[in-house]
Amino acid sequence: MKKILTIVLVAFIMMQFFTIDKTNPPLNKGMDFINIKKTPAETAKIIRASCYDCHSNETRYPWYSNISPASWLLKNHIDEGRKELNFSTFSSYPAKIQAHKLQECIDMVVNKEMPLETYIVGHQEAKLTDKQRNELAAYFRKMKDDTERKIMLLK
Repeated sequence: MKKILTIVLVAFIMMQFFTIDKTNPPLNKGMDFINIKKTPAETAKIIRASCYDCHSNETRYPWYSNISPASWLLKNHIDEGRKELNFSTFSSYPAKIQAHKLQECIDMVVNKEMPLETYIVGHQEAKLTDKQRNELAAYFRKMKDDTERKIMLLK
């Protein structure tokens, strides 16, 4: 038993030498969702607290991002989140994709799929009340409708 614990401890210590890159990509405020959509301050505050750590280039890495293997899981989650939706580069999406992403935001918020429960455990400020969920869904719906109107005007 002592040998197994020693092996596990040595393996854990060795893992600490394999750190993640915590460098955020550069920001361009002219591409950021909150800026280009002129999001009201209160709504922007909710989006930043509940979405931006995983879905933007403004990730704030928590203390456990320094501990492997938790850091590896966290980095993978952030990379996947940015790949799915990156609010920092929102204006780079074609209008049709923007509308689709906004519909996904509505669905995820209404169905309580986002923010993830595992994220909320360590970030209580990200927990959304029903009122906040309704506010976000209404805001995303308005942005989606505005985007779809612009698409129709261009046809």
